[in-house]
Amino acid sequence: MIAITVSAIAALKAIQVEHPEDAVVRITVRDVDESRLSFSITLEEASQPHDDVQQIDGLTIAMDRQSAPRMDGVTVDYTTAGGFSFLHADEGWSHRPLTIPTLN
Repeated sequence: MIAITVSAIAALKAIQVEHPEDAVVRITVRDVDESRLSFSITLEEASQPHDDVQQIDGLTIAMDRQSAPRMDGVTVDYTTAGGFSFLHADEGWSHRPLTIPTLN
């Protein structure tokens, strides 16, 4: 299950305002090598048939089926100083993240 902080949701919504034609936020995870992963966030016009799609506080989040299980325990955060970051629960994340399916 993916977790997204309130600040990341606000940042993604702000970006979408500038790109209204791209209604889907895609999160992708890829291997860099045996010990490192690469995470990316892109905006797309539509999700694909093979995607896991979730609605989070008005955002449509899509992940391909290979990326989705790898996001379990990962929190997407955003700060103005550092931009988007992907934090794993094992790294000592100390703030309580908001998670799917309900964000209040």
